[in-house]
Amino acid sequence: MASPCEVLIQTKDHRLAKRVASAVSDEVWRIEDKFSRYNKHSVCYQINNSAGQSIAIDEECYLLLNFAEQCYQLSDGLFDISAGILNQVWHFDGSDKIATKKQVAAVLPLVGWHKVSYQKNSITLPQGMALDFGGIGKEYAVDRGILLSKQITALPVLVNLGGDLAVTGPRLNDLPWQVAIESTEHTKPNSDNNKEIIVALTHGALATSGDSKRFLVKDGQRYSHVLNALTGWPIEQAPRSITTLAPQCIQAGMLATLALLQGEGAEQFLSEQEVTYWARR
Repeated sequence: MASPCEVLIQTKDHRLAKRVASAVSDEVWRIEDKFSRYNKHSVCYQINNSAGQSIAIDEECYLLLNFAEQCYQLSDGLFDISAGILNQVWHFDGSDKIATKKQVAAVLPLVGWHKVSYQKNSITLPQGMALDFGGIGKEYAVDRGILLSKQITALPVLVNLGGDLAVTGPRLNDLPWQVAIESTEHTKPNSDNNKEIIVALTHGALATSGDSKRFLVKDGQRYSHVLNALTGWPIEQAPRSITTLAPQCIQAGMLATLALLQGEGAEQFLSEQEVTYWARR
């Protein structure tokens, strides 16, 4: 998941703690191995290297594709898992190497979820296109970890994958989990963005999207790693980070990302959806 991950459980039973942690970590590794675009044995790699041929998929993959299509429709095409091809020209390594207009224009015709055909048992991806489940995979893994934890124990569990997290319920004695939303880099020393926010969480999930960790800087301009699938370029005038609250982590992640894609209108978008959120600019 390219980030620190943890499972917290409120218990004195070491054997139970190990059982829960092992079950969750095994499931997270399974999901990463299955949907990572870097793993040559993954379904994502097979789809991306299918040369336009139909590839068999299982129900889990089908349901994730369905969710990705919902995100595509809700965002009017701004969120698009077929934008994976843009990774060939954008490399967010903290350097000042910005993609050129020519490079972006060359790959942009290979982006477009509407060009993908899929059914319950198969998917056909046009040759040259590439899918990237990175925008939904981690949040999905959090939700799977919570589901497995609930099957093992009724004790309180928190699953945290790089800041995207969910809880099975309140801690013992109905106490909330204390969850921190980290600060972002900011040039103003007294800005609220330098302050850590503590959220009391008893149910549901939190997910954060933003460019505080992955970005490029060129001639004083900061380029976010969140790309507009319609233009092939980083989003502009969006908050540095948005954290949203939702019943499930995959829902929270979708809302945070869709909000960022609105740019300057991110907060208005979330307010209109009546979503609880925290934004940093």
